[in-house]
Amino acid sequence: MYTSETTIRVRYAETDRMNVVYHGNYAQYFEVGRVEAIRQLGFSYKDVEDAGVIMPVIEWTAKFLRPARYDDLLTIRTTLQHWPADHRINFLQEIFSDKGKLLTTGSVLLYFLQSATMEKTTMPAMMEEKLKPFFQ
Repeated sequence: MYTSETTIRVRYAETDRMNVVYHGNYAQYFEVGRVEAIRQLGFSYKDVEDAGVIMPVIEWTAKFLRPARYDDLLTIRTTLQHWPADHRINFLQEIFSDKGKLLTTGSVLLYFLQSATMEKTTMPAMMEEKLKPFFQ
């Protein structure tokens, strides 16, 4: 299992009239978590794309348990519980307040596709090499 954490501060523009983070912004928060999880492995999404593989989001879910508000410091925890199978990779994501309260949970399913043909492919070798130690 691989787990990564990163923080993000809620900006004023991300809140609604109720002074809470607008639900649509959580897709971006989840993306920040995934991008940083990959970066913490030692490469970037750009490196994956430069290797000819893209990772479009196929499905995402979110469950909102507590509100986040302007200027809150959030921790985004991103977890790969299972080895990516075939052409799929599923990230589980949790967002916590600076007091450690669980605010939001969700998951994001992505496919590995060859950028030139948009055909399904397997996980890039660079990702497989970096993830292997976490799943042995």
